[in-house]
Amino acid sequence: MAFTIQNVDWEKDKHRLKALREHVFVLEWRVPEASEFDEHDHSACHVLIINDENEPIATGRLTQRGELGRIAVKRCHRTLPVYRALFEALITVAKRNNVPNIKVICNLESVSYHKSIGFTPDGQVFMDAGVPRQRLKCPAERFPLPDVTQLH
Repeated sequence: MAFTIQNVDWEKDKHRLKALREHVFVLEWRVPEASEFDEHDHSACHVLIINDENEPIATGRLTQRGELGRIAVKRCHRTLPVYRALFEALITVAKRNNVPNIKVICNLESVSYHKSIGFTPDGQVFMDAGVPRQRLKCPAERFPLPDVTQLH
């Protein structure tokens, strides 16, 4: 499967970003829409992955505080290559913006994976829209900049 990774601007591409996030989070995961979109969307760096038919299949953002989040991937595209490409694109944005520490908030079942790649817990487990979550952090220097020719 071929796909293209784009760094996009919220104001120009919010219709595509919102549609994808609404599909994954609001419709599929039943997250309240009011919890999905926030004040960080306007200032965050957004990444969008599109397929060969120019349809958005995955997105994520990096806030100015260095937090990776709002990772939304359509169900039929939830594969390691798509997640890896999205993560690498977001790490590249973080490093190019001199973000010293990368932070994530994840579901509890993802904590062990994030620990295996260098993240450490940052605080206690908390509830977010009825889902137990954990904050984790990792120095950005832990991740080398990927070879951009590999990101497709």
